[in-house]
Amino acid sequence: MKFPRLTDLASEVVTSTQAGLPAPIRDLARIVPVHFEAFPSDDIVKEGFEPDILGLFSGAAHGDDPGADNTIPAQISLYLENLWDFAEGDPRVFKEEVRLTYLHELGHFLGWNEDDLTARGLD
Repeated sequence: MKFPRLTDLASEVVTSTQAGLPAPIRDLARIVPVHFEAFPSDDIVKEGFEPDILGLFSGAAHGDDPGADNTIPAQISLYLENLWDFAEGDPRVFKEEVRLTYLHELGHFLGWNEDDLTARGLD
């Protein structure tokens, strides 16, 4: 599937996922930009992330002081070609994995660590 179509599908999933969140979380979710990229950049991989990473939260978590050293605004990146490969070309699986990956990265924005995410079924 071509990247523009993957972007359309992923955007629809993120929008519908946000709509289904409880109001306080939904309001927070809508302020965090979501970027759709084909793959992680070379810089992300050089930082130690796997090239097949599905998503990434960057910036300060909600309620944390971003500090002078953190100039990156809070944002979520979803790597659509990796998600498509993970789904083995199945649009239904792709949509579900976009939803789970988005919620996982949103959890990081909310300040949840990996244990918190696992407890919520978002690992």
